[in-house]
Amino acid sequence: MDEERRIVPFECRSCWHVWEEEYLVRHVDDHHGNEANVWLHNGLPVPPPSPGAICPRCRRQDSTTFPEGYLSRHPELIPPEKPAAPDPTPLLSPVPRPLYWQPDTR
Repeated sequence: MDEERRIVPFECRSCWHVWEEEYLVRHVDDHHGNEANVWLHNGLPVPPPSPGAICPRCRRQDSTTFPEGYLSRHPELIPPEKPAAPDPTPLLSPVPRPLYWQPDTR
């Protein structure tokens, strides 16, 4: 019995979330010349991955798969782990203050 690890990328067509799931594929034969593949996800037998997987973000069943290794060649599709830090530079208006402007002295 041979085993191979496969990472399958998915994209949700509803919220555009991109994620990967890892599978273990076992190649077995029944000693009568018949071969089969058993797909395991987290140690449990599952059907082979296909479009229609449930999105972990929005829970909709409207996803598609990419070819294996697609995200490693297109890392721009993988969302960042954390949002970017805000820019600490203060915002300044490009509009000049009026000549009669006086600061509030109350």
